[in-house]
Amino acid sequence: MASQEYLDKMKVRQEYRNLWHTDLMSTIQRDPPYCCLAFWCGPCVSYMLRKRALYNDMSRYTCCAGYMPCSGRCGESKCPEFCLCTEVFLCCCNSVASTRFLLQDEFNIQTTKCDNCIIGFMFCLQQVACIFSIVAMIVGSDELQDAAQLLNCLADMVYCTVCACMQTQHKIEMDKRDGMFGPQPMAIPPVQHMSRLDQPIPPAAGYPPAAYGQPYPPPQGYPPAAYPPPQYPPAGYPAPGYPPSGYPK
Repeated sequence: MASQEYLDKMKVRQEYRNLWHTDLMSTIQRDPPYCCLAFWCGPCVSYMLRKRALYNDMSRYTCCAGYMPCSGRCGESKCPEFCLCTEVFLCCCNSVASTRFLLQDEFNIQTTKCDNCIIGFMFCLQQVACIFSIVAMIVGSDELQDAAQLLNCLADMVYCTVCACMQTQHKIEMDKRDGMFGPQPMAIPPVQHMSRLDQPIPPAAGYPPAAYGQPYPPPQGYPPAAYPPPQYPPAGYPAPGYPPSGYPK
Protein backbone atom coordinates (compact mmCIF):
# COMPACT_ATOMS: atom_id res chain seq x y z
CA MET A 1 0.00 0.00 0.00
CA ALA A 2 2.82 2.38 0.87
CA SER A 3 4.66 1.60 -2.36
CA GLN A 4 1.51 2.22 -4.41
CA GLU A 5 1.00 5.56 -2.68
CA TYR A 6 4.63 6.44 -3.41
CA LEU A 7 4.18 5.59 -7.10
CA ASP A 8 1.02 7.67 -7.24
CA LYS A 9 2.84 10.68 -5.79
CA MET A 10 5.69 10.25 -8.25
CA LYS A 11 3.21 10.17 -11.11
CA VAL A 12 1.61 13.38 -9.86
CA ARG A 13 5.01 15.10 -9.62
CA GLN A 14 5.72 14.33 -13.25
CA GLU A 15 2.67 16.40 -14.17
CA TYR A 16 3.98 19.53 -12.42
CA ARG A 17 4.59 22.47 -14.73
CA ASN A 18 7.71 24.00 -13.20
CA LEU A 19 11.29 22.78 -13.55
CA TRP A 20 14.32 22.99 -11.30
CA HIS A 21 16.25 26.20 -11.68
CA THR A 22 19.40 24.13 -12.35
CA ASP A 23 19.58 20.53 -13.52
CA LEU A 24 21.91 17.97 -11.95
CA MET A 25 24.47 18.26 -14.73
CA SER A 26 24.90 22.01 -14.18
CA THR A 27 25.08 22.15 -10.39
CA ILE A 28 28.86 21.69 -10.24
CA GLN A 29 29.39 24.63 -12.59
CA ARG A 30 26.77 26.77 -10.84
CA ASP A 31 28.05 26.40 -7.26
CA PRO A 32 31.28 24.33 -7.01
CA PRO A 33 32.09 25.18 -3.34
CA TYR A 34 28.68 24.13 -2.08
CA CYS A 35 28.79 20.97 -4.18
CA CYS A 36 32.12 20.02 -2.59
CA LEU A 37 30.70 20.79 0.86
CA ALA A 38 27.70 18.55 0.18
CA PHE A 39 30.02 15.78 -1.03
CA TRP A 40 32.17 15.72 2.12
CA CYS A 41 29.55 16.80 4.71
CA GLY A 42 26.33 15.37 3.33
CA PRO A 43 24.43 14.92 6.63
CA CYS A 44 25.27 18.43 7.85
CA VAL A 45 24.16 19.96 4.56
CA SER A 46 20.99 17.89 4.64
CA TYR A 47 20.22 19.24 8.13
CA MET A 48 20.68 22.86 7.01
CA LEU A 49 18.64 22.42 3.84
CA ARG A 50 15.73 20.76 5.60
CA LYS A 51 15.62 23.50 8.21
CA ARG A 52 15.78 26.12 5.49
CA ALA A 53 13.06 24.35 3.48
CA LEU A 54 10.84 24.69 6.57
CA TYR A 55 11.59 28.45 6.66
CA ASN A 56 13.58 27.86 9.88
CA ASP A 57 10.34 26.95 11.66
CA MET A 58 11.11 23.65 13.35
CA SER A 59 7.59 23.41 14.73
CA ARG A 60 6.64 22.26 11.22
CA TYR A 61 9.20 19.47 11.23
CA THR A 62 8.09 15.89 10.67
CA CYS A 63 10.41 12.95 10.26
CA CYS A 64 11.23 12.50 6.55
CA ALA A 65 8.85 15.41 5.82
CA GLY A 66 5.84 13.10 6.22
CA TYR A 67 6.72 10.88 3.25
CA MET A 68 7.68 7.75 5.22
CA PRO A 69 5.60 5.39 7.41
CA CYS A 70 7.58 6.48 10.49
CA SER A 71 6.67 10.15 9.99
CA GLY A 72 4.87 11.68 12.96
CA ARG A 73 5.60 8.71 15.23
CA CYS A 74 9.08 9.60 16.48
CA GLY A 75 8.26 12.35 18.96
CA GLU A 76 9.29 15.12 16.60
CA SER A 77 7.16 17.73 18.35
CA LYS A 78 9.10 17.36 21.62
CA CYS A 79 12.60 17.72 20.22
CA PRO A 80 12.60 18.44 16.47
CA GLU A 81 16.29 19.39 16.27
CA PHE A 82 17.42 16.11 17.79
CA CYS A 83 15.05 14.12 15.57
CA LEU A 84 16.35 15.91 12.48
CA CYS A 85 19.95 15.18 13.49
CA THR A 86 19.05 11.50 13.92
CA GLU A 87 17.31 11.47 10.55
CA VAL A 88 20.17 13.01 8.57
CA PHE A 89 22.84 10.76 10.13
CA LEU A 90 20.97 7.45 10.17
CA CYS A 91 18.83 7.90 7.04
CA CYS A 92 20.73 10.44 4.95
CA CYS A 93 19.40 9.12 1.64
CA ASN A 94 15.77 9.36 2.81
CA SER A 95 16.47 12.78 4.29
CA VAL A 96 17.74 14.18 0.99
CA ALA A 97 14.87 12.62 -0.93
CA SER A 98 12.32 13.99 1.55
CA THR A 99 13.65 17.52 1.20
CA ARG A 100 13.46 17.09 -2.55
CA PHE A 101 9.84 15.93 -2.42
CA LEU A 102 8.99 18.78 -0.06
CA LEU A 103 10.28 21.37 -2.52
CA GLN A 104 8.66 19.66 -5.49
CA ASP A 105 5.23 19.60 -3.86
CA GLU A 106 5.52 23.18 -2.65
CA PHE A 107 6.56 24.73 -5.97
CA ASN A 108 5.10 22.20 -8.44
CA ILE A 109 8.56 21.18 -9.71
CA GLN A 110 9.04 18.18 -11.92
CA THR A 111 12.32 16.40 -12.55
CA THR A 112 13.66 16.33 -16.10
CA LYS A 113 14.20 13.05 -17.93
CA CYS A 114 17.96 13.50 -17.78
CA ASP A 115 17.85 13.91 -13.99
CA ASN A 116 15.59 10.88 -13.72
CA CYS A 117 18.10 8.82 -15.71
CA ILE A 118 20.94 9.90 -13.42
CA ILE A 119 18.98 9.10 -10.26
CA GLY A 120 17.76 5.80 -11.72
CA PHE A 121 21.30 4.81 -12.67
CA MET A 122 22.41 5.49 -9.09
CA PHE A 123 19.67 3.24 -7.67
CA CYS A 124 20.30 0.46 -10.20
CA LEU A 125 24.02 0.49 -9.47
CA GLN A 126 23.31 0.21 -5.74
CA GLN A 127 21.04 -2.77 -6.32
CA VAL A 128 23.52 -4.52 -8.64
CA ALA A 129 26.29 -4.04 -6.09
CA CYS A 130 24.06 -5.53 -3.38
CA ILE A 131 23.25 -8.54 -5.57
CA PHE A 132 26.94 -9.09 -6.35
CA SER A 133 27.77 -8.98 -2.65
CA ILE A 134 25.11 -11.59 -1.84
CA VAL A 135 26.24 -13.87 -4.67
CA ALA A 136 29.90 -13.54 -3.66
CA MET A 137 29.01 -14.39 -0.05
CA ILE A 138 27.08 -17.50 -1.10
CA VAL A 139 29.62 -18.78 -3.64
CA GLY A 140 32.68 -17.88 -1.59
CA SER A 141 34.80 -17.03 -4.62
CA ASP A 142 37.65 -14.61 -4.05
CA GLU A 143 37.28 -13.17 -7.55
CA LEU A 144 33.60 -12.46 -6.97
CA GLN A 145 34.41 -10.93 -3.60
CA ASP A 146 36.89 -8.56 -5.20
CA ALA A 147 34.45 -7.71 -7.99
CA ALA A 148 31.68 -7.10 -5.44
CA GLN A 149 33.90 -4.78 -3.37
CA LEU A 150 34.93 -2.87 -6.48
CA LEU A 151 31.31 -2.51 -7.53
CA ASN A 152 30.33 -1.38 -4.03
CA CYS A 153 33.00 1.31 -4.10
CA LEU A 154 31.82 2.47 -7.50
CA ALA A 155 28.19 2.55 -6.34
CA ASP A 156 29.12 4.54 -3.24
CA MET A 157 31.07 7.08 -5.30
CA VAL A 158 28.16 7.52 -7.69
CA TYR A 159 25.75 7.87 -4.76
CA CYS A 160 27.87 10.50 -3.01
CA THR A 161 28.31 12.48 -6.24
CA VAL A 162 24.64 12.41 -7.24
CA CYS A 163 23.53 13.16 -3.68
CA ALA A 164 25.85 16.19 -3.52
CA CYS A 165 24.49 17.46 -6.83
CA MET A 166 20.93 16.97 -5.63
CA GLN A 167 21.55 18.95 -2.45
CA THR A 168 23.21 21.73 -4.44
CA GLN A 169 20.17 21.74 -6.71
CA HIS A 170 17.93 22.14 -3.65
CA LYS A 171 20.07 24.97 -2.32
CA ILE A 172 19.94 26.86 -5.62
CA GLU A 173 16.18 26.41 -5.78
CA MET A 174 15.77 27.87 -2.30
CA ASP A 175 18.07 30.74 -3.26
CA LYS A 176 15.64 31.44 -6.05
CA ARG A 177 12.72 31.15 -3.63
CA ASP A 178 14.28 33.60 -1.18
CA GLY A 179 15.10 36.16 -3.88
CA MET A 180 18.87 35.84 -3.56
CA PHE A 181 19.46 36.16 -7.29
CA GLY A 182 20.17 39.87 -7.78
CA PRO A 183 19.67 41.83 -11.00
CA GLN A 184 22.03 41.30 -13.85
CA PRO A 185 24.99 43.68 -13.93
CA MET A 186 24.48 46.74 -16.12
CA ALA A 187 26.31 46.89 -19.39
CA ILE A 188 29.05 49.50 -19.90
CA PRO A 189 27.57 52.55 -21.63
CA PRO A 190 28.90 53.51 -25.04
CA VAL A 191 32.00 55.69 -25.18
CA GLN A 192 30.20 58.70 -26.55
CA HIS A 193 27.96 58.76 -23.45
CA MET A 194 30.84 58.94 -21.01
CA SER A 195 32.50 62.15 -19.76
CA ARG A 196 36.19 62.64 -19.13
CA LEU A 197 37.55 64.21 -15.98
CA ASP A 198 38.76 67.25 -17.89
CA GLN A 199 35.44 67.54 -19.71
CA PRO A 200 32.62 67.23 -17.18
CA ILE A 201 29.97 68.58 -19.57
CA PRO A 202 29.90 67.13 -23.06
CA PRO A 203 29.73 69.75 -25.83
CA ALA A 204 26.61 70.24 -27.82
CA ALA A 205 26.67 68.38 -31.08
CA GLY A 206 27.49 70.57 -34.06
CA TYR A 207 28.39 73.69 -32.04
CA PRO A 208 31.74 74.93 -30.81
CA PRO A 209 32.10 75.31 -27.05
CA ALA A 210 31.17 78.78 -25.80
CA ALA A 211 32.98 80.76 -23.14
CA TYR A 212 31.37 80.89 -19.75
CA GLY A 213 28.60 83.49 -19.70
CA GLN A 214 28.85 84.20 -23.46
CA PRO A 215 26.13 83.23 -25.92
CA TYR A 216 26.87 80.94 -28.78
CA PRO A 217 27.88 82.90 -31.90
CA PRO A 218 25.39 82.70 -34.70
CA PRO A 219 26.34 80.49 -37.65
CA GLN A 220 28.33 82.18 -40.39
CA GLY A 221 26.30 83.65 -43.17
CA TYR A 222 23.22 84.17 -41.03
CA PRO A 223 21.33 86.38 -41.52
CA PRO A 224 22.42 86.93 -45.13
CA ALA A 225 23.96 90.28 -46.07
CA ALA A 226 21.69 93.09 -47.42
CA TYR A 227 18.59 91.59 -45.92
CA PRO A 228 15.90 92.30 -46.94
CA PRO A 229 16.98 92.44 -50.60
CA PRO A 230 16.83 95.81 -52.40
CA GLN A 231 13.75 96.87 -54.29
CA TYR A 232 11.52 95.02 -51.89
CA PRO A 233 8.58 95.15 -52.14
CA PRO A 234 8.56 95.46 -55.93
CA ALA A 235 7.29 98.59 -57.58
CA GLY A 236 3.60 98.72 -58.28
CA TYR A 237 2.77 96.51 -55.31
CA PRO A 238 -0.02 96.32 -54.34
CA ALA A 239 -1.88 96.66 -57.59
CA PRO A 240 -3.90 99.83 -58.08
CA GLY A 241 -7.49 99.52 -57.06
CA TYR A 242 -6.66 96.95 -54.35
CA PRO A 243 -8.50 96.35 -52.14
CA PRO A 244 -11.75 96.81 -54.06
CA SER A 245 -14.18 99.43 -52.95
CA GLY A 246 -16.75 98.25 -50.48
CA TYR A 247 -14.33 95.72 -48.88
CA PRO A 248 -14.68 95.94 -45.14
CA LYS A 249 -11.57 97.08 -43.29
